[in-house]
Amino acid sequence: MKKWLAGAVAAASIFGLAACGNDSGAGSDEKELVVGASNVPHAEILEQVKPILEEKGIDLQIETYQDYILPNKDLDNGDIDANYFQTIPYMELQMKDNEGYDFVNAGGIHIEPIGVYSKKYKSLEDLPDGATILMSNSVSDHGRILSLLEKKGLITLKDGVENTKAQLEDIKDNPRNLKFDYEYEAGMLPQMYENEEGDAVVINSNYAIDAGLKPLKDSIAIEDTDSPYVNVITVNKGDEDKEEVKELVKALRSKEIQDFINEEWDGAVVPVSE
Repeated sequence: MKKWLAGAVAAASIFGLAACGNDSGAGSDEKELVVGASNVPHAEILEQVKPILEEKGIDLQIETYQDYILPNKDLDNGDIDANYFQTIPYMELQMKDNEGYDFVNAGGIHIEPIGVYSKKYKSLEDLPDGATILMSNSVSDHGRILSLLEKKGLITLKDGVENTKAQLEDIKDNPRNLKFDYEYEAGMLPQMYENEEGDAVVINSNYAIDAGLKPLKDSIAIEDTDSPYVNVITVNKGDEDKEEVKELVKALRSKEIQDFINEEWDGAVVPVSE
């Protein structure tokens, strides 16, 4: 009898543990979404989105990156489900330069106006003849930078050149004989500015903010917010229709998140609604 009772108790214990295990797995239908992002502002924005997606049964995991190359490599090989750091011109250039990349824009989220910074001069007008401007080696940024300089009256581009695709050889007039040094990774440029290298440095706002700069205050010139360089959620082709990706874009475009962006960065990061 004692043996029988011991066996019954053991069986009951095992059953109870199994039942507990089944209860804890009740939420196992929660979907995981892994998104790669630059530290600032992208990852910080995504942190605000986490609780919104959690209510939708989506577990948002954020992988941070310090460069512009690895997030697309990891997206292509399936290590992440989406990334949030790049503009459409950059995405298109990456697909052109990397056979096999087949990405799509799942939705535009915000604009980060690119700025010109200098510790030596207070305005573009103060730049001397022959001034050296440091810029990133990302070809997709060159048209953006040249368009800004043209708009500010420093250069003119050849007729018929599409601004987003303009390159240095497309400069028609350069009356101040500006020199362009573009051998640097974008993330290095804030340090070049701090070291007072060159006469002016063009820095993407995410790197400027990460380095403690305030783009609207510290730059000597900044891109208008009607820029076509919207930062987008990028996914592999076909994944744009996944429910969790749609919910991510919806949350990022929500009033709650747009208000957060406006309050946190005061015009240095500008949300878009489509």
